[in-house]
Amino acid sequence: MSQPAQAGDMMPDVAMETPDGGTVRPSDFRGRKLALFFYPKDNTPGCTTEAKDFTALAAEFEKAGTAILGVSKDSPQKHRNFIAKHDLGIPLATDAQEGGLSDALGAWGEKKMYGKTFMGMIRTTYLVDADGRIAQVWNKVKVKGHAQDVLDAARAL
Repeated sequence: MSQPAQAGDMMPDVAMETPDGGTVRPSDFRGRKLALFFYPKDNTPGCTTEAKDFTALAAEFEKAGTAILGVSKDSPQKHRNFIAKHDLGIPLATDAQEGGLSDALGAWGEKKMYGKTFMGMIRTTYLVDADGRIAQVWNKVKVKGHAQDVLDAARAL
């Protein structure tokens, strides 16, 4: 497991699969800011709330010159279903490969629940500046109010 990425680090440029079968990389957003949020699983309560909160604020992020991208290990098909079921207005990507972006950033790691230890996606958000440098990191995110916090930081950047 790599050291978690921190503010000031360059965002690694790793390709991920989009729900339509294409690819997306952090460098695709150079020239504008990027709110990159990693979440554990499509269609679970916290992840659904987080994705809906980012969707609700998408127009405000756009006004702040900030793109949004949600990332999990779920398959492109699961992402398509998640987007359709909840009418999400934000892009999602699949980071399923070993050594992918979540590994490079330290967002994939050891988690504990009900006394069991397992590997999983750690809910983490990165605000990336227009030059591809990480401006701010939110680790072990609590969902309530989080999208608004990221928007406020994006406006201030």
